[in-house]
Amino acid sequence: MKNRTTDNEIVAIAGRENRIVVSKDADFVQTFLVKGEPSLLLISTGNITNAELETLLRKNLSGIEGAFVANRFVEITRDVMIIHE
Repeated sequence: MKNRTTDNEIVAIAGRENRIVVSKDADFVQTFLVKGEPSLLLISTGNITNAELETLLRKNLSGIEGAFVANRFVEITRDVMIIHE
């Protein structure tokens, strides 16, 4: 449903398929804090080009993967990765 997919539907799909939601949307943070779901990679970079975002994610991919081994909420900024426990 592309942009018409609701947050609740995204959370349900992520749970069923054991996926991590990657988002800049703070609504998913609230859902995680209240319900403990979904597993979430929060992008907290402010405005960023797709090329810059791709570079940032590629540079930090192994750290992100490692963080999700034991955690369900990871945040990445332009400068740091934060593991929320």
